[in-house]
Amino acid sequence: MRMFVLLLGAGISLAAAPPAGNAPFPPYHIMGNLYSVGAADITSFLVTTPAGHIIINSGYEDTVPIIRSGVEKLGFKMRDVKILLASHAHNDHVGGLATLKQLTGAQVMIMQGDAYEISTGGKGDFRFHNSWKPCKIDRILHDGDEVRLGGTTLVAHLTPGHTRGNTTWTMQADDGGRKYNVVIVGSTSINPGVVLVHNPKYPQIAEEYGRAFRTLRALPCDVFLASHAGVYDGAEKYRRLAAGEKPNPFIDPAGYKTYLDSSEQHYREQLAAERAQAAKTAR
Repeated sequence: MRMFVLLLGAGISLAAAPPAGNAPFPPYHIMGNLYSVGAADITSFLVTTPAGHIIINSGYEDTVPIIRSGVEKLGFKMRDVKILLASHAHNDHVGGLATLKQLTGAQVMIMQGDAYEISTGGKGDFRFHNSWKPCKIDRILHDGDEVRLGGTTLVAHLTPGHTRGNTTWTMQADDGGRKYNVVIVGSTSINPGVVLVHNPKYPQIAEEYGRAFRTLRALPCDVFLASHAGVYDGAEKYRRLAAGEKPNPFIDPAGYKTYLDSSEQHYREQLAAERAQAAKTAR
């Protein structure tokens, strides 16, 4: 949470920033059939099943070799990856999607609101002008859709605002014979330069953020993950896990609540300030 608060306070845009968080990081087992195979801060998750595997988030194109190395170091094969998913259509999470699809032959499944941007290589984004290799989408998802493979079910929750199709993924993972609810948050941050009131490119953005927070607060969460490791103290939890800490440090419902409280407070403060300024200007 420390990194998340600092980023909010500094107004740093992770989507537009250079890939400082794209350094290699050891792949590791989180719990059950869920693994981390991403970079230091740009996360990618591997979900394994008897029928093949799922990867959530490709990172940048330069992240793909890190993902491949991580998958193989954990003893799995890229050719067994059958499905590719994403959190949201920003370069640091989908820039490598086309390359990953070419490498694995997997099907790409994307939430409707982000499908155009991903399929065109970044066109149509309301804030950024990032570009990446266009990626063919095999299945368009909608809020509440399920992605099933080999006995594992992931549910796509539309949590818009950060992007129109920003997606939070949920699943269950086993640890010590007990099932835990996993929440992989897309993003709730507001990038610098994004306005919530009278935004001509995204008129409903304020309401969309409000919807996202309502959705996220309604989700049962035991294991809190996100598209950036700094949001959930991923590196520190990895260190504690590797040291043999029990219970599993990734079981962190309190951290999830703290994250939502901090993020929603930032949203509400910006919204109130913009509304006050708009009212002042109208007088």
